[in-house]
Amino acid sequence: MKVVFHLGAHSTDEDRIVRVLANNPKVLEKFKIVVPPPQKYRMVLRDALVSLHGEPAPLQVQDAIIEACSDQHDMDRLIFSHEFFLCIPERVITEHGFYTRAASKLAPLANLFPEDETEFHMALINPASLILQLAQRLPKRSYEQLMSGLDPRDLRWETVVRDMREAAQGRRLVLWCNEDVPLIWPEVLRAVSGVPEDQGLMGDMLILDQIMLPEGRARLRAYFKSHPVKSVVQRRKIAAAFLGKYVQPDEIEMDAPLPGWTDELIAEITAQYDADVASIARLPGVEFIAP
Repeated sequence: MKVVFHLGAHSTDEDRIVRVLANNPKVLEKFKIVVPPPQKYRMVLRDALVSLHGEPAPLQVQDAIIEACSDQHDMDRLIFSHEFFLCIPERVITEHGFYTRAASKLAPLANLFPEDETEFHMALINPASLILQLAQRLPKRSYEQLMSGLDPRDLRWETVVRDMREAAQGRRLVLWCNEDVPLIWPEVLRAVSGVPEDQGLMGDMLILDQIMLPEGRARLRAYFKSHPVKSVVQRRKIAAAFLGKYVQPDEIEMDAPLPGWTDELIAEITAQYDADVASIARLPGVEFIAP
């Protein structure tokens, strides 16, 4: 069995991956994939991780997790998803740095099913966007408390991913950028689920539907129907063209309501993020989904 952990990051998914996959029961059954409802396992996994202290789970603990997740025991792939696997939102940024606990969480997760093959999947997100999202999620924290004394330019993904790659110890580590999801969503779904590329899924258009104007959604669907795509590259080019014309304006704007933030600061953080992503995509041992 392959055990998949979708790790977030924070403010990148809102359970969309597991919801879409769960809405394809016949496909899941065909390929022996189990995508349990998050409410069934999140407390069970938390309790198991706390009790095991990182040690390999005995069979009775593994059986208890599976029993809590599903009545199906003939499975080839079991998928868990939770942005809190790495840390709670309050610990994304601490005085020690950015996602400093992320790497230490991988081995304990893998040890929940130590004899099975474990995979880790995660979306990266522009730190400028993430900080803004965290400020909204943690309204009782001042900006100074949120940043824990760090400069926003200090939040760098490359260090985080290098540590995670080392902690993964050769296990599959699949990453992508949240900003690219509108163009790569079908590939993300198939990477997480293990479903073949040529297998259709209800929900392949979800992200485009969420960010495009109604007229654009209708025109894009009609275009795909009359011009069946022959490759991933072709589909992305078509989607990008329609997005350029029909994307909802509020989906591409980034306000700067935080103290001391300017357009120039956001541009600087974004440039650093782009540089980090370019380095991460070249790292051995990292599978990177790029548009």
